[in-house]
Amino acid sequence: MLITRTSPISGATHSLEVNCTPEQLAAWEVGTLIQDAMPDVEAPLREYIKSGITPQEWVQSFGRPPCSAKCRVRRLGRRG
Repeated sequence: MLITRTSPISGATHSLEVNCTPEQLAAWEVGTLIQDAMPDVEAPLREYIKSGITPQEWVQSFGRPPCSAKCRVRRLGRRG
């Protein structure tokens, strides 16, 4: 699904192809947590949907991409 957002960092409007359905997007828009509505969408693209910040802009601004809970658990040395 092609999703268009405007970045609050650059002010540029981007359109990215995201592997989600209109139903998943609608579920998030009415309040379902984005990670529950779109469990198969990678965290950097979920962040893009929420904020408009592209994965590239995120890395340029903050140094590392946003990460899923599973990724954070691995960084802490736990597996699950």
